Amino acid sequence: MFLSSALKSLVLVPLLLAAGPEQKPPQPAAASAYTIPIGPSISLDLAKKAAAAASAEAHKNGWFMAIAVVDPAGTLVYYEKADNTQLGSARVALDKARSAALYKRPTKAFQDALAAGGNGLRILRLEGAVPVDGGVPLMEAGKLVGAIGVSGDLSEHDGQCATVAAAVLSAPK
Repeated sequence: MFLSSALKSLVLVPLLLAAGPEQKPPQPAAASAYTIPIGPSISLDLAKKAAAAASAEAHKNGWFMAIAVVDPAGTLVYYEKADNTQLGSARVALDKARSAALYKRPTKAFQDALAAGGNGLRILRLEGAVPVDGGVPLMEAGKLVGAIGVSGDLSEHDGQCATVAAAVLSAPK
């Protein structure tokens, strides 16, 4: 009897030690951007409202920005550029907006994937994917209605302005 208990201990102790700390159940995966439904195209009034929010955030911080709003297919709906905005930002704002709309995700997701290297380098082959913060999808009632692209300063400042704009549309009415 004693030998049997000792053998059990010799078998169980290493198994318990190998198991390590208590295992946490796996977390559910985040919802895929692929499943975001596409809604009707953003109206001109809502596009102007989003752009005004981005412009106000830029002005508050002393940044000169180009702002583009596109529909879900990436077609330009509204555009504005502050005086003294660097000239290259005009095209970059539109490209960021198109990337966010067509791929249903903020361009910062591509920036982060590229920075991580490894498999993230694959995004370099995705046509129209802009790996620079400042493009954000615009949602209304849980559906993609367009995207905004902001360019003119550091990418994190561009992203800050675009995020403020997107929050205006998703805020409860």
